Amino acid sequence: QVQLVESGGGSVQSGGSLRLSCAASGRIRTIYDMGWYRQAPGKQRELVAAITGGGITNYADSVKGRFTISRDNAKNTVYLQMNTLKPEDTAVYSCKANVWQIGVSSRTGHWGQGTQVTVSS
Repeated sequence: QVQLVESGGGSVQSGGSLRLSCAASGRIRTIYDMGWYRQAPGKQRELVAAITGGGITNYADSVKGRFTISRDNAKNTVYLQMNTLKPEDTAVYSCKANVWQIGVSSRTGHWGQGTQVTVSS
């Protein structure tokens, strides 16, 4: 079993910053790519940012230059630094990790429970 636990969400005013964390635990052999997704009310879930095991990053156009994804492989943790937040960034943010578990022959995807980010104007 693998668990992903997110933290760091909350409410901020437009222009503010938040830092999200997502820690993976369990029977983990290797964590491959990790990512942050978000879903706003009435909208589909979208990829915000992703990072490979080697540190290559990818961002949605809407957050480029404002958000930074990073990871600490020793801690099995991925971070999302969010700066210059806008009201349209309001959503539930969830992390996802592709993991090779101990005792399992293939990679499996795992999701965190989500954390609310609310940006007021």
